[in-house]
Amino acid sequence: MRMLRSPLFGFCAGVLAGCTTAPEAIKNNDPFEPMNRAAYSFDEKVDQYALLPIAGLYLNNVPKPIRTGIHNVLNNAEEPVTIINDVLQLKFLDAGRMTARLVLNTTIGIGGVVDVAKKHDLADRPTDFGKTLDRYGVDEGPFLVLPVIGPDPPRDLVGDAADLFIDPVSWIPASWPLLDRVGLTTGVHVWDPYLTHARDMVLRSELEKGSVDPYATMRSTYRQIRADQINGGAPVISDK
Repeated sequence: MRMLRSPLFGFCAGVLAGCTTAPEAIKNNDPFEPMNRAAYSFDEKVDQYALLPIAGLYLNNVPKPIRTGIHNVLNNAEEPVTIINDVLQLKFLDAGRMTARLVLNTTIGIGGVVDVAKKHDLADRPTDFGKTLDRYGVDEGPFLVLPVIGPDPPRDLVGDAADLFIDPVSWIPASWPLLDRVGLTTGVHVWDPYLTHARDMVLRSELEKGSVDPYATMRSTYRQIRADQINGGAPVISDK
């Protein structure tokens, strides 16, 4: 599931205030460009002064096998979201394969710690509700960048909210110990996407280095990667 942080939904109320009708913005389907550039600049500072240092401490101090196991467990907890979206997209074969992957990793893989399914030609193929909406003809809408979340056009923002709603992790019963509930929910919805974002940021900074307009480069790169994901070739970035 793509990362979602609920406090930022309030920010969307100010979207129209940053709207522009400049010809270049219309051409790039980016009518909120002034606001988006401000959010992008804010995100750059958050990444530089908060995200990378914290992620660096984790990556440099936690042994790789433990990091891999944690990533696998959190990824396994997200598989139901992929399965549900595969069904909604009428990709029943993929849904069956991901169900087999979930069962195999949850049982033989000890709760997902070990990615056993990958060795049996059942590699992870994540999907999300934003891709489901695209399948039924919903356009991504104008380009949108939100503080901390980053690029998230309206279709994918709605998709993130839907994925959060259908995610079984969000429905953990109150009878579970509080620390277990908070730990699992934070790990799935914040920590694992957070680390993925940190790795993406390093690659993005290399790509944008020397660019005359880093924002425009980011916008173009995001659209290319998202189009590739939607068309079936989701890039996978991992520290494993």
